[in-house]
Amino acid sequence: MELLQPDGAEVLASYDHPAWGGQAAVTRHRSGAGTAIHLGTMTGPALVREVLALAVRDANLVFPAAASTFACALGVPISEQATPNLNMLLRRILTDAGLATYKAKDTYRRTRPFVEFKSGTCTPQEEDFLRKDGSYPSGHSSIGWAWALALTEIAPDRRDALLQRGRAFSQSRAICGVHWKSDIEAGRLTGAATVARLHANAVFVTQMQAAQREIARARARGDAPGGDCGVEAATLATSSRIAP
Repeated sequence: MELLQPDGAEVLASYDHPAWGGQAAVTRHRSGAGTAIHLGTMTGPALVREVLALAVRDANLVFPAAASTFACALGVPISEQATPNLNMLLRRILTDAGLATYKAKDTYRRTRPFVEFKSGTCTPQEEDFLRKDGSYPSGHSSIGWAWALALTEIAPDRRDALLQRGRAFSQSRAICGVHWKSDIEAGRLTGAATVARLHANAVFVTQMQAAQREIARARARGDAPGGDCGVEAATLATSSRIAP
């Protein structure tokens, strides 16, 4: 184990420890056209696989698969069949929060990290599209954070888990190599602004209320989300210590 001295490098992860808390554990340093990542700690291969698997899953914004993204954090299944209003609410937020990033994307046309460093991503099938799509701000980050904020209003008792999941969702874009830190942070800001604006929309407010009732009924029935929520929780515990 090493306590790294960043010295101008970007800190990707820090130690969560009583004595070494806040000390850099993983750093990234750019040099010319390349980049170097320094691991100061041992990371098990199983954990690496889980973090990458979550990042690949988070890249998919297509419904019905995308509906389950926050199911573990919410504690109930999310689908067109089980929670139709919530499912539609998430689809509409996806459209609004995603499109809200495009004026800036088209203005700045920022090059993505994997293009800059001539490397790959965790979703190679999307790379041709991503090369032509501006990096700043992150559309996925905007969508994921908007989802998290809306769900936190609907289920405030699950706010910590929902916000952690929303943060990890945007962090997945850095793990995949398709966004810079500032892209992700600007995406979250865009997502928050989108949700604030949507509160002036009567349909949005009505659907939020309907979704809240659906969740209450799902809880009363004892409905549980599918998938391995324990594995997701362990993966998020690691992801939460990675910047940004």
